[in-house]
Amino acid sequence: MKIALFSSKPYDQEYFEKYNRDYKFDFTFFETPLNQHTANLTKGFEAICTFVNDKLDAKTIEILAKNDIKLIAVRCAGFNNVDLEAAKAKGIKVVRVPAYSPEAIAEHAVALILTLNRKTHKAYNRIREGNFSLNKLIGFNLNKKTVGVLGTGKIGAAFCEIIKGFGCEVLAYDLYKSDELIAEGVTYVSLEELFKRSDIISLHCPLNEATRHIINEDSIAQMKTGVMIINTSRGALIDTAQVIDALSQDKIGYLGIDVYEQEENLFYEDLSESVIHDDFIMRLNSYPNVLITAHQAFFTKEAMFEIATTTLNNIKAFKNGEKLLNQVV
Repeated sequence: MKIALFSSKPYDQEYFEKYNRDYKFDFTFFETPLNQHTANLTKGFEAICTFVNDKLDAKTIEILAKNDIKLIAVRCAGFNNVDLEAAKAKGIKVVRVPAYSPEAIAEHAVALILTLNRKTHKAYNRIREGNFSLNKLIGFNLNKKTVGVLGTGKIGAAFCEIIKGFGCEVLAYDLYKSDELIAEGVTYVSLEELFKRSDIISLHCPLNEATRHIINEDSIAQMKTGVMIINTSRGALIDTAQVIDALSQDKIGYLGIDVYEQEENLFYEDLSESVIHDDFIMRLNSYPNVLITAHQAFFTKEAMFEIATTTLNNIKAFKNGEKLLNQVV
C-alpha cells in the first residue's frame, strides 16, 4: 500500500521507518505541508498521512478524491484542519491518533509554568555570561495557588494530577465532569468562576466553534490582575490581539504558549536567517513575561512511538477492511 506522508521531519521518518518493518507499507516522505497547492503530489498513492499544519480544506480534498485517495491518516489527536464534511462527501475515511501521550503534554504545561515563574531560562543565560545576580528573578510558590483547568479530557486530567502534587487548589471546567478527578479533590465550577478565582489558567480543551477565542477581551476582564495563562492545546483558543493588549496593560502577568493561531507559517521550520513577517509573534517575543515553544509539548520518545504505531495500525485496519477504531468520519 502506497502512502504519502506530508510535513515530514527527520524524526517522523525515523520512527515510521523503524516501526513500519512489521507492516511493510510503501511510504514516501514529503517535507512540504499538504494543501491545495501541493495536493497533486498525492497522485499514485492510496492513502496520505498528515499532521497539524497540513490544510485539508474542501479544495484540497477535492484534489485528493480525483487522485483516488481513500484514507486520510492524521498522526495527531486534533483534526480541526480537516474539512470532515468534504471528506465524507467524497467517501474518504479519516482516522486519527486520539491519545499518544497525555502525560507528555501535561508535563510540558507544568514546565512552562515553572519556567515562567522561576525564570530558569533567564538564570541559565545569565550564568553562562558570568552574571550570578538574583535581581529580577523572584518567583512565587505554587503551593496553595489556585489553578484553573479548562478541559479535563485525558491531557487535562493528567495535568490536574500533576499540579495537585504541588499543593494547588484545582478548579476545572468541562461539559463532562470526571468522577475520578472529583474524588481526587478537583472542584468543577462555572467558566466565570474559574476565570475569576484562578491564579493560573491552563487550557486543555479542543478547538471548536464554542471554544474558539475562549480567551478574549471579556474573559480576560474577569480574571485576576497578574494571572498566568498556559496554552498547550490549540492556538485559536486565544485571541492573540486581546492577549497582547492585556500583557501591555499588566492584566496578564505571564503567558506560556506551545501553540499559536498562525503557527502553520512558522512552527517546525528554521527561520533563523529569515525576516519573520508576523507582527503578533514578534510582539509576543518582545515581552519578558512570555514564553513560547514551537508545538513541542507532544515531543517525547513515548509519544512518537504511539503516533507511529497507532497510525500504522489505523492504516492496516483500513487495508484489511477491519473496523476503524479511531475513525473520525
